[in-house]
Amino acid sequence: MHHSAAPAPVRELSEAGVSIWLDDLSRERLRSGGLADLTTSRAVVGVTTNPTIFAGALATGDAYDAQLAELAAAGTDVEAAVEQITTDDVRAAAEVLRPVHDATDGVDGRVSIEVDPRLARDADATVATAVRLWRTVDRPNVLIKIPATVEGLDAIERTLAQGISVNVTLIFSLARYRQVMDAFLSGLEQARDAGHDVTRIASVASFFVSRVDSAVDSALTAIGTPEALDLRGRAAIANARLAYEAYEQVVQTDRWRALEAAGAHPQRPLWASTGVKNPDYRDTMYVDELVAPGVVNTMPQATLDAFADHGVVLGNTVAGTYTASRSVLETIESFGVSLVEVTQRLEDEGVEKFEASWSDLLATVDDGLARAARGAS
Repeated sequence: MHHSAAPAPVRELSEAGVSIWLDDLSRERLRSGGLADLTTSRAVVGVTTNPTIFAGALATGDAYDAQLAELAAAGTDVEAAVEQITTDDVRAAAEVLRPVHDATDGVDGRVSIEVDPRLARDADATVATAVRLWRTVDRPNVLIKIPATVEGLDAIERTLAQGISVNVTLIFSLARYRQVMDAFLSGLEQARDAGHDVTRIASVASFFVSRVDSAVDSALTAIGTPEALDLRGRAAIANARLAYEAYEQVVQTDRWRALEAAGAHPQRPLWASTGVKNPDYRDTMYVDELVAPGVVNTMPQATLDAFADHGVVLGNTVAGTYTASRSVLETIESFGVSLVEVTQRLEDEGVEKFEASWSDLLATVDDGLARAARGAS
C-alpha cells in the first residue's frame, strides 16, 4: 500500500511490517469520511470494534437516530436492533477498506465484529452467532471476534472450519496463546479437508498488552521494594515479545508448512490494548517496543495520533529480546506475583467488561427505540 501522505513514523511502522489498524468505529466516523481519511493520513489498513466501542458510539451524538426510528416503526426487538445497527456499521467500514483488502491479497483491509460476549462460555451459541454475523455482514473482509476462553477455543476451531475468518480476542497468557494457535491450525486443517478455499480465510490473535502492566504493576507497587518497583512497566512488553517467539515457533512447524503449501495465510499476532494506561509511561511504548514483521497493532485514535506525531521506529524491537524477556517474567514471578493468576483474572475481567458494555449497548438502543416510538406517535 502507498502511504506517502502519512507522517514518517506511521509510514516507517508500516514499512517495518506492522499493519496499523484503528481500534474504533462509529457511524459518525463513517458518515464524516473520517475513516477513509485515516487510510491516507495515518496508514490505517484495518479496524477493530468491541462491545465497549459500540456502546460509546451509540451513547453519543445523533448518527443512529434515523435508523432507530425505522427499527422502532418496524417493531424490531432490542437484540435484533443491536445486531442490525452494528452489522450495518461493520459492513460500511468493510466497504471503505475493500480497496486495501484487494490490494493486500486479503491480508489487511479487515473489519472485526464481536460475538455477543454473554456467549463467551457457550461454544455452540458462539459458533451459531459467528455464522449469522458472517452472513449478515456478507463481506469477504470481515473478521468475527471470539474471546479466547476455554470454551471459546472450541468455537474458534469450529468457526474457522466453516471457512469463516476469525479475530481471536482477549488473549493474555502465553499458554492460552499456544492453545489459540493450535485451534487455528485444527480449524484450517478441517476447512481444507472440507473443501473450503483456505487462501480466503484470515485470522489474527489479539494479544492484550497494557492491561497486563496495569495488573502486574499494582502487585509490584504493593510489594514496594526498590527491586519490585523497578520492574513496573516491563511485564506486558516481555509477555508480548514471548508471544511473538511462540508464533515464530509455530510457523516453523511441518503442520503449518502443510497449510502454507495449500495457500493458507498465517494467523498474525495482533497487539491489542495498546493505549498506555499509566501517564508516567511513554504514550507510544506499546507500539514502538513491539515492532516485528507480520504483526498488527490496533490503536485507539489517541495512540495513533501520538505515534504519528512522535513515534520512533528503530527496526525490529522484538528479535533478540527473548532471553531478557524471560528473565523479566521470572524475576516478577520470584516476587510472588503469579502470571498464571494475573492473566486468568484479566481474562475473566475482560469478559465481564464486555458483558457490562453489551448491557449498556442494549439499554441505549432500548431507550432509543422507546424514544423513537414516542416521537412517532
